[in-house]
Amino acid sequence: MARLRRATQKELEAAVTALRNGDLVAFPTETVYGLGANARDPAALRRIFEVKGRPADHPLILHLDSARFLSRWVAEVPAAAEKLAAAFWPGPLTLVMRRSEDASDVLTGGQDTVAIRIPSHPMAQQLLTAFGGGIAAPSANRYGKVSPTRPEHVREELGDAVAIIMDGGECTIGVESTIVSLGGEKPRLLRPGSITQAQIEAVIGPIEVGADATAPRVPGSSAQHYSPSTAVAIVPSTLLESRIDTLLRDGRRVAVLAQRPPRKAQQGVTWINVGRRLDVYQRDLYANLRSLDKAGADQILVEEVPTKPEWAAVLDRLARCAGNPR
Repeated sequence: MARLRRATQKELEAAVTALRNGDLVAFPTETVYGLGANARDPAALRRIFEVKGRPADHPLILHLDSARFLSRWVAEVPAAAEKLAAAFWPGPLTLVMRRSEDASDVLTGGQDTVAIRIPSHPMAQQLLTAFGGGIAAPSANRYGKVSPTRPEHVREELGDAVAIIMDGGECTIGVESTIVSLGGEKPRLLRPGSITQAQIEAVIGPIEVGADATAPRVPGSSAQHYSPSTAVAIVPSTLLESRIDTLLRDGRRVAVLAQRPPRKAQQGVTWINVGRRLDVYQRDLYANLRSLDKAGADQILVEEVPTKPEWAAVLDRLARCAGNPR
């Protein structure tokens, strides 16, 4: 398992000072690295959108260190939110609720809801507690691209646009948080994550799944998202070798993400065998996509993964990565 690092006092002080000065700080969470700004500073929040190339109507996720501060940011805390918070916070769950006046239009993407989560990563907790306020943070990468799960991913993609990159090691979960909206008539799962629909329903009962006409906009809902620069296609395991052969005959190089080794060695093919463990596949997904994106291939082929409910987050990310949302 990846080791979660803690920040030194000097690192913390530098990060807090940067946030208070309106600068951006990249920090680790258990899911992915976030690009953080003072949630009460509209100019700093706009800087996030500028650096990422993110549309202004896409809301940011507000990170807090404790549920006790919810009332500062939401108009009302529903009973379902209290139950979910008790069950899963700190952790990889984002709750969408009706916003208070303190949640700005920049933070919420102009909506009347605000998305909030309390991360469990010790360095994120250190930063949030030392800062003493809310930190808005989408993933620390260019909009629509592969999310970062290691500090070097942030450095490679954003460079000097970020004042400080806090090195907390590799993220242990590796995909973004589960998002549940509590602003409508019934709770609604808007983005799958490592906390599954079954786990949520065990706490609050049946929920709706997927966006409808009244659902708020949430991060990661674009048809094309989480994408490397190299084109991606999802391929059934039985067709993988034949698809590779076709591409090679056309003089194209191929990169492969699979759950098994190749059946034969071939020049022009870069192959990553992840294995069949969900936790490992999920944790390493974005790092593997980044590695394959650097392989000089003309296409990345991803072997289909199981369609079991517990694989929902990976299925969602791969489908959007290939521009074919489920």
